Amino acid sequence: MIYEHEIPTGSKLYFGKSAKLKRQLETVASELFYEAGFEEIVTPYFSYHQHQNIDAKELLRFSDEQNHIISLRADSTMDVVRLSTKRVDRTTNHSKWFYIQPVFRYPSHEVHQIGAELIGEEDLALSIATSLSIFEKFGLKPLLHVSNINIPKILSEMLGLDLKIFEKGELQKLLALDIPWLTKLTCLQTLAELEAVIQEVPDVLKGELEKLKALSVHIAYDNVVFAPLYYVKMRYYNALFFRFIYKNYTLGSGGSYDCEGIGSSGFGLYTDDLIEILIKRDGH
Repeated sequence: MIYEHEIPTGSKLYFGKSAKLKRQLETVASELFYEAGFEEIVTPYFSYHQHQNIDAKELLRFSDEQNHIISLRADSTMDVVRLSTKRVDRTTNHSKWFYIQPVFRYPSHEVHQIGAELIGEEDLALSIATSLSIFEKFGLKPLLHVSNINIPKILSEMLGLDLKIFEKGELQKLLALDIPWLTKLTCLQTLAELEAVIQEVPDVLKGELEKLKALSVHIAYDNVVFAPLYYVKMRYYNALFFRFIYKNYTLGSGGSYDCEGIGSSGFGLYTDDLIEILIKRDGH
């Protein structure tokens, strides 16, 4: 029996203070986005193209009047890029877009996000700075974790290692190889350690590590960890990648990617987790 007050597992209900906090988060974020030169885009809840980026098993699908398959929006990034370059660009050449909207995954998961895409701009500095501005407004100082997904891929091919070693964080297997520069690469966390190891690694890795160093110059933040061997299989992020961690929560992530043949970047913050943290902290 389903009672009248029940809602599906994974769906969201905001009321009273949580609804007010959600509105505050979204208002503060939108104001900061406008100040940073972004414009807002609200993409349709329904899409013909989500299957191109999301595992079909995760989609909530049905048919339109002509029997074409439609799905509820399960990802915002690719829709924003596709619509801004294929449809919106007929009336504007703007390239920095933000969105505040939920995505939906099978069977009934509803995830609210605050995100942005920078079409044709692979520099992550603005994405990181804008995220930090939002956190600062609410008195949060999460750990900024910066990595480069290309580095584990290169090492996997160079040393004949399974990428799962990096994905599972099995660092002891890397240390067991007893390669001095690899040991330093495995253990480094600071900018100084990053700069030092660049001089020791094989040439094929230098360029990817230099990308991390170049990004660090534009990060005015002191709670940063560099993790060049961090690897996570992403749908589109393919090089520099960052995430914000607070206690046991990942508050957001972003990176560079290629879509429609255009090198771009973007990020998303997870509204639901932010609300939960703020409510717990402030005793609402």
